[in-house]
Amino acid sequence: MSHAVELAPHRYAGLVAPAVDRTFLAGMAAGQERGTELSRRYGGPAATGFLVELRTRLAEPGGVVDDPGFTAVTRYRDAAECRRALDKQVAYGMLHRRPDGGLAATERGLAFLAELWRLHADVTAELWTGHEERVVRLVEALGRLLTYALVLAAEEPDPTGAAFAAVAPPYEPDGTPPGVLLLNRLGTLRHHRSDAHAAAWAVAGHTALSVTALPAGPERLAIEQETDRRAAGPYEALTAQERLSVLADLAALPG
Repeated sequence: MSHAVELAPHRYAGLVAPAVDRTFLAGMAAGQERGTELSRRYGGPAATGFLVELRTRLAEPGGVVDDPGFTAVTRYRDAAECRRALDKQVAYGMLHRRPDGGLAATERGLAFLAELWRLHADVTAELWTGHEERVVRLVEALGRLLTYALVLAAEEPDPTGAAFAAVAPPYEPDGTPPGVLLLNRLGTLRHHRSDAHAAAWAVAGHTALSVTALPAGPERLAIEQETDRRAAGPYEALTAQERLSVLADLAALPG
C-alpha cells in the first residue's frame, strides 16, 4: 500500500496525534520545571495557571477568551472547580473578567506572560538543541495546518469548535524564536483535535464525563475514528510526503 493511501488525512490524524502530544508535553514540562521561581514571584500556579493555558490568546494585546471558549478548553475538568480557580486568579490580579464573561490578562498578567515567553524560548532551545532545522520545518508545516484549519472553521462554523477558536491563531510577535512558535502551534493544534473529539462523543450521545469513563471496545474505537475524521481537515494542506516528514520530525525531537 502506498504512503499516499496509508497517510490519507483521516488516517494520518490518528497517527500524528500522539506525536503532537508527546512533543508539546515535553516542552511544557521543561518550562514547568524551570519556571517554578517565575510562577512563585507572581503568586504560584494558583495565580498563573489559566494564563499559561490560554497564553496564545491572552498574551496578545487586547486578547480575550470568551466564556464558551473557556468552558470548551476546560471541558474535561470539573466545571465548579475551574470556576473557583478562575476566581482566585482574578483575585490575584492576573486576569480581568469582563462584563460579558470574557477573560483578559491584566498588566501584571501580561508582564508574567512576557517573562514566560522568554523562559519558553530558553527551555525549547535547550531541549531541541541540534535539531534547529527540524524545528524550523515543523514550524512552517504547522503554520500551514493552522492557517487552513482557520479557513475551514470560517467556512463551516461549529459550536463544538470553541476551544480552537479560543486559542487560535496563536499570538506570534515579531522575533518569536522557532522553539516557542513550535510549542505554541502544537498546543493550538491539540485544541483543534479536542474539539473534534468533543463533536464525536456528542454525536454518540456522550458527555465529557461519560466518555472519559468509557472502556476500551467498539464504542470507544468508533468515537476515536470519528474524531480522526473530524480532525483530518487541516492535514489536507500537506502532501502525503509532507505528512510523513512531519511525523518523522516530531518522532526525532528529544523529550
